[in-house]
Amino acid sequence: GFWGVISVVLLKSMKFFYRLIPNYGVAIIIITILIKILFWPIQAKSIKSMKAMQKFQPMMNKLREKYKDDAQRLNAETMKLYKEHKINPFAGCLPMVVQIPVFSALFAMLRSAIELRGATFLWIKDLSQPDTVAHILGYPLNPLPLAMGASMIWQMKITPQTGDQQQQKMMMFMPLMMLFFFYSSSSGLVLYWTVQQFLSIAQQWWSMRQPDHAATPILSTGKAK
Repeated sequence: GFWGVISVVLLKSMKFFYRLIPNYGVAIIIITILIKILFWPIQAKSIKSMKAMQKFQPMMNKLREKYKDDAQRLNAETMKLYKEHKINPFAGCLPMVVQIPVFSALFAMLRSAIELRGATFLWIKDLSQPDTVAHILGYPLNPLPLAMGASMIWQMKITPQTGDQQQQKMMMFMPLMMLFFFYSSSSGLVLYWTVQQFLSIAQQWWSMRQPDHAATPILSTGKAK
């Protein structure tokens, strides 16, 4: 099916880079960089949108306070504000949504690629298995998923806060959920996601330091009331 086609393309790409640099860990990193370049414009647009929405947080907070007992009116006034200033509240989710097909295909490919069995990279002895380096009280110590979880927390800290406090608290659980999901996964898959996270942090750090006028395309020329 559709996932299979993408998986085949990714597998052939990994083999191609392996022939250039005979290490599957390096091949996965190269593929990750190319995927990040492919999705760079979408991520950049998302960051601009979040920067713009952050400017409207004081207005949003006033609306929440004013209509805290009238959820229907709050939703109506919020949508009115979005429409008036041409804000897309879902722009921040776009990069994750468009990456789902690629991630799903990578997950299937890296989970089943026989080429990764026994393939080493740095401290990783087998890219098809978790990168366990020791056991503490019987529990495996896997550094790569821990680095991935830390990178997700780091990215959340530098991401413009555009939701309410309750939503922000819920999002804080996302790194823990992903850590639980990835902790026993193949290190090849975790390597992809970890490198992708650090590349996203680098892009976000760079984008957040661009002049504010980079975020104006989604705003109207009118003044907020």
